[in-house]
This record gives sequence, C-alpha cells and structure tokens, in this order.
Amino acid sequence: MSKFFSSKYSTLTPYTPGEQPKDMKYVKLNTNESPFPPSPKAQQRAAEALGKLQLYSDPDCTGLVNKLCEVYNIGKDEVLFTNGSDEILNFAFMAFCDKNNPAVFPDITYGFYPVFAELTGVPYEEIPLKEDYTIDVNDYIGVNKTVFIANPNAPTGIALSLSDIEKIVSSNPDNVVVIDEAYVDFGAESAVKLIKKYDNLLVTQTYSKSRSMAGARLGFGIGCRELINDLITVKYSTNPYNVNSMTIAAGTGALEDEAYTKANLQTIIANREYTVEKLEELGFTVLPSKANFVFAKQPDISGEKLYKELKARGVLIRHFTKERIRDYNRITIGTREQMDILLKNIQSILKEEQL
Repeated sequence: MSKFFSSKYSTLTPYTPGEQPKDMKYVKLNTNESPFPPSPKAQQRAAEALGKLQLYSDPDCTGLVNKLCEVYNIGKDEVLFTNGSDEILNFAFMAFCDKNNPAVFPDITYGFYPVFAELTGVPYEEIPLKEDYTIDVNDYIGVNKTVFIANPNAPTGIALSLSDIEKIVSSNPDNVVVIDEAYVDFGAESAVKLIKKYDNLLVTQTYSKSRSMAGARLGFGIGCRELINDLITVKYSTNPYNVNSMTIAAGTGALEDEAYTKANLQTIIANREYTVEKLEELGFTVLPSKANFVFAKQPDISGEKLYKELKARGVLIRHFTKERIRDYNRITIGTREQMDILLKNIQSILKEEQL
C-alpha cells in the first residue's frame, strides 16, 4: 500500500471474489452464476436502452420498481434497487450498525459481511455454526445486535425455515435483522411476506443467480418504508445514479418474463438433485442445499487437491481454506452436460487416488 493509504484501513482484508481465469476455457462451476443467458425480454430491453446512454439513468428506477412491486405484491416505498445486492448490504452496515449497534452473523457465511463491518468501522461478532453446519436459531434470539443471515446460507446451501426467521426478527425489535436471500429462489421460503408485520426486517435479493444477470449488477432490498428511506439517504449520499440504464431496462424485462425464470429454476433444481445423487454414489458427503450449488467433501481426497485436480482438467469449483470447511468444495449447479463433465472428471481423479 502507498504511504497515503489511511491507517483506518490498515487491517482491512478485502473480499476475495471467485476466480475468473482467462488462461483456458473452463467448465465454470465456481461462482454460482446461472448457466443460462438472461431472458430474451431482458436482452431486448437492454438493447433498446443502449441508444440513450448519453443521459443519466433514472435514480428512482421508476419503471423497474413498478414492475417489481406488481410481481412481489409490495408498495413502491418498500423497495430500493442497488448495484448488486452487495451494495445494499453495505448500505445496511452503514445505516443500521455502529458502536452501539454491533453486527452479528455466522462464522461460516458470505465472506463480505466481516469485510463490510471492517470497512465501516463496525464492531461485530461471528457465531459458530453447529457441528452439522446449521445455524442455531437460539444464538440469535434477543441478541440485541444488527443481525445478518444469508438464507440459504453460503457456502453451505442450508436454509432456515420461515418460522425460524420470524423467531429471530420478533425477538430483536430494537435492531434490524437483514435476511440475505441471494439464493432463495432455488427452494427456500422467502421472508418478504414478513415485512408487513415487522418494521425491523430488511430482505435483500439479487438478479445475479436466478435471473441470470450476474454481469448486470442488480440487487434490491425490501422492507418497511422507514427502513427503505434510511437506505435511500445513504444511497443519495454516495451515488444517486448507482444502477445504469441498461441494467434497469434488463431488470424490467426479466420481470416481464417470469415464466422463463421459473423454467430455468426447475432445471437447475433438477440438476442439483441429480448431482447430489451421483456425488453420494461416489462417496461424497453433501450438505442439504436449497441453493444453486452444493457443498461436498470426499473422504479419500482433500478438498484442496480435488479442486486443483479439477482445475487442471478444465473444471473450476470453489475451495475455501477456512479450517472447519477446508475439506469441502462448493460446486455450482450448471447444465446437465456441465455436471456430467464434472462427475466424469471426479470419477477419474478418484480412480487415480486409489492406484
């Protein structure tokens, strides 16, 4: 770092995104992207917006908000769109956390939470998952801190029930509870319906996974009007034009084509169940996933070695070095063809291990 870099960031460890290598063509199963292109309507809308890029984007995302409210059955003052869901999560740390309202989240979860806490100077606590990698709801009952929970969790894929989410929200009336639903469309139950009942609940979602728009960078938060107004204050104090015109247009088009999204979801869920079955036949332990990925380990090979052997064969998965999960790998669910390539290569690697 330079001599000019502020000392307040001297201990900051930035988030490490998944690999995006360019050295060869890979079967890319490491960053939980959709294997399917965006909806044709999303592509058409984005193309139409291309000719107006000389103008600033609509800071209120008016047309997109109107369409989302129609699809989600919420009010126009109950949603805020951002540049990916990472941005609204960052806004939440800025708006709802401070030295008197520290953050709390699991020790194994989305890696950006501790980074956001460090970046914003917020004290935080990481609560260990149970031995089976599930969240102990009792750890968050009446914790009196700003709670961040990914549901389904990442990288485990395990989801809490809506009743468990409600227990956490209802027991912390003086603190905001943020439920990060990046993967909710793949089989978990959304907490959006609870925003009418609880004024301390913020639900965040993204277009990156189920709506095939990771490259467009579009996320949103849903909560009561007062919470959303708080987040709008932060947004307008940083970057009013945070969502570009083509992304706004593509996001609207995707919502106009929910049938396309639902068909892709069903395919991915079916491919997930197929992959779990085949991995278990190969001796893997696979955690129960409600996401578009699985978290798995094999007793005869380390997680790191399997990751490296697959990468050498042109298949990318995600390996984490944290002690409790170093034997596991996170595998994105792609097309059936991609999953068969993965499984064939794993089978070959395991045979070599036995020689």
